[in-house]
Amino acid sequence: MPQPSVDLIRAAPLFSDLDDKTAGTLAGEFVERHFDEGASIATEGADGLNFFIVASGEASVSVQGKQVGTLGPGASFGEVALVDKAARTATVTATTPMVAYALPVWSFRPFVAERPELAWKLLETLAGMLRSAQSR
Repeated sequence: MPQPSVDLIRAAPLFSDLDDKTAGTLAGEFVERHFDEGASIATEGADGLNFFIVASGEASVSVQGKQVGTLGPGASFGEVALVDKAARTATVTATTPMVAYALPVWSFRPFVAERPELAWKLLETLAGMLRSAQSR
């Protein structure tokens, strides 16, 4: 099964500080996913159980029907789902054919439990997202 490269893993701010060995181990937990243009990857209000890193293609991000951003290769989303397994905070829709790698929460949690430094990085990432959302 194809795995993301170590460099693609580290493109995600959450994993930017991982060494090669740790990033390589984490890469084995990701699942390659393909999306057609127009496919909904995440839906605001729906349950979320995966974090994604975009390998190729593009997607739009909307909140309450308003486009708030775009995603391309190296971008990531779904950090909140890794923490609370609750409703998605945004809708992500492929605007071109897209390949992304998904990390399920049940793989992520034990990985972080063995590496407390990642828990702090996750808290910092989520705090940054909160500040960004509040400034809109």
